[in-house]
Amino acid sequence: MRTKNGLLISVFAAILLAGPLAAEVSVTVYNGNLGVIREVRSLSFDKGTGKVSFTDVPSQIDPTSVGFELIDSKKSVSILEQNYAYDLVSPEKIYTKYIDKEIDIIDKQGQIFTGTLLSFSGGSAVLKDNSGKIQIIQMSQIVNVDFPELPEGLITRPTLFWLYSSDFSGEAKCNVSYQTGGLGWTAEYVGILSEDEKSLGWTGWSSITNNSGATYQDAKLKLVAGDINRAPKQRGMGVPEYNRLTMSAAKGASFEEKEFFEYHLYTLPRVATIADKEIKQITLFNPASTDVEKEYYYEPEKNDKKVRVALKFENSKVSGLGIPLPAGRARIFKADSDGSMILLGEDRIDHTPKDEDVKLTVGFAFDITAEQKIANYERLSDRVEEKTFSIELRNHKDENVTIIVDKKLYGDWEIKNQSHNFDKKDANTIQLKIPVLANGKEEVTFTVRTGR
Repeated sequence: MRTKNGLLISVFAAILLAGPLAAEVSVTVYNGNLGVIREVRSLSFDKGTGKVSFTDVPSQIDPTSVGFELIDSKKSVSILEQNYAYDLVSPEKIYTKYIDKEIDIIDKQGQIFTGTLLSFSGGSAVLKDNSGKIQIIQMSQIVNVDFPELPEGLITRPTLFWLYSSDFSGEAKCNVSYQTGGLGWTAEYVGILSEDEKSLGWTGWSSITNNSGATYQDAKLKLVAGDINRAPKQRGMGVPEYNRLTMSAAKGASFEEKEFFEYHLYTLPRVATIADKEIKQITLFNPASTDVEKEYYYEPEKNDKKVRVALKFENSKVSGLGIPLPAGRARIFKADSDGSMILLGEDRIDHTPKDEDVKLTVGFAFDITAEQKIANYERLSDRVEEKTFSIELRNHKDENVTIIVDKKLYGDWEIKNQSHNFDKKDANTIQLKIPVLANGKEEVTFTVRTGR
């Protein structure tokens, strides 16, 4: 717990409400299941020792991260103890709390059953009346149950209780903050491929998911892009699916981006309300356009006869971008002759700094096929063998294409008698760039000797 002097109970500080929060709320959201909230609140204290309760605390708050600090340095409040109550009211819990206590049950015929509740389970209640008679009542026949009061220990909303020591009486402005699960964000990109397929219109959106159990009203919003290290103990946050955005991004509505430590920080220049159980989407950056290349890949060990189609561009100012691209999903569209937008495919990108290449797998080519065969096999010794591979590339399009072949090789290998030049991509991969004429085919052959 942090007091006026700045002592901290854990890494972050925290608290606040599940209903709309008070003024001066700051929300920082991370790519993972994490949010950090900071708020300026006016709280009332009595001189001496007292208690303060905060209702509507988010259900996913980390109570060990709660922090508190008075803004007025002339006053002093020390937090002595904190309790986080989250045992919320439900019919089952009320029945359980009233075991061995008297209640009234009214059925559909208006008959009243009064007695001590002995048990409640399986949709039935067992009562003992004043004469000692035992009755089993099916709850499906019940229209009303009267309980004298809310049982002790049950609350209607998650609540933080603080035991404090104060040197004054009255209200004071305080900084309260907390770390919570249930908040996260991801980038969502929409790319519009030009008619000649040489350029790509590029729009980025931030999709902020709030399942924390709190609504943050008129908050200062910041997004952190990057992979922060977190101590073990985590459950993943389910992010619901949602429909594709159909609106266009407006200039001037985006976040302001800057480097921050080893991450990138995006600050919204206006306040925004982040409601509980909501996915909010805000423009991440102004629309841009970049040069793009279409590439065809054949990877025999992955795709059998299919040829993968990818779009490649350099994230540079020269190409039209040159901005940090947080990890997220990219959807690629192209307009038909009548203006209809056709989804070409989608892929995910990792965090990509400026001046790095971006390669998006769009799908597989319909009119380009490939096939690999082992044309010959020979064992030269107990430890050495040779395989001759034949790869046929078939282009049924009315235009010439270049197909990039990535062939995996393992162990100690050596290429013999190849029909085409190749590059050694890495220790286990050779790459061949093979031009194939329109409505034509090309055969690639090479012999691989393995072993020593």
